[in-house]
Amino acid sequence: MAVTAVKSPYLRWLATALAGSETSCLDGAPGGENIVLGYATGYDVADVAIFVRSLRSHYKGPVALVVDNNPELRAFLFAHDIEAVDEPKVCGKGWLPNAVVSRFAGFDALLRERPWVRHAFLTDVRDVVFQGDPFVEPLERLEFFAECEKPLASHAFNMKYLRAVAGDCLAQVVADKACICVGTVMGQREDLMRFCRLILSLGAIPRSEIGGAFGADQATCNLAVHLGLLESTVKPNHSRVATLGLVERSQLKLDGVRIVNPDGTDSPVVHQYDRHADLAQTMWETWAPNYQPKVRRAPRDFRSRILRMYQSIRRRTVELR
Repeated sequence: MAVTAVKSPYLRWLATALAGSETSCLDGAPGGENIVLGYATGYDVADVAIFVRSLRSHYKGPVALVVDNNPELRAFLFAHDIEAVDEPKVCGKGWLPNAVVSRFAGFDALLRERPWVRHAFLTDVRDVVFQGDPFVEPLERLEFFAECEKPLASHAFNMKYLRAVAGDCLAQVVADKACICVGTVMGQREDLMRFCRLILSLGAIPRSEIGGAFGADQATCNLAVHLGLLESTVKPNHSRVATLGLVERSQLKLDGVRIVNPDGTDSPVVHQYDRHADLAQTMWETWAPNYQPKVRRAPRDFRSRILRMYQSIRRRTVELR
């Protein structure tokens, strides 16, 4: 029986994204510095001001953000001693995955170029505010953070992409596990590089473009952790990171400008604070009073709807062998 190679746009992109990764030294002497890494492509100063100013009020170490060629934004970052980085050349040409997926190829490349790093915090940018030094607590191995107390099975979005990436059976295997948010991850440089490559590789399971879709990053992260494919710790919500998107507002308190967790503690990093209008307003007034709050809405015109439908069908269409 003839055997032919599996083909998909995602696999072609992945080969380009991982090219050269075998030359990086994962077992060399560890560096000695921490770093915060984030992707801020498509953003302007108003989008990152809360992140930047709150972070710099608590943490003075290295920070690098991947940004577009926006002179005003780059000047703002320079003024706050933050490195503005061009997007690493890992994307190739033609079809590209969603940015939430491709950023992990970028994170791998950025860490590969910085052997002096010991620990790194890979984080979302637009909806993150800092209430302390993210590295204040000791770190032993990769840390992931649950976004709520309920398991994956209770979240339709996560289960949708788990099934799309890995099928019904594997999705059910991890359905009773913690719902991990891939938007904030912390660990040693070498462990994070392995993690980035692993979730990108897991995205190649389907014979379609779904591995590069929005939501696939969340699915592959949960698979990697809950199937025991890497050594890690899953921290509960409201620990080093508090993710508020699925937390009832009535469970949270606002003490001045500090967001207080249901147990009375406060976390150094708060993610998805903007899901609660009054918290978002306080953060804007505190950290970005000279900017207008921005509301992001997807275009709803006929052309954009047809484009989204086309992209959705294409992602789910299995290519011929």
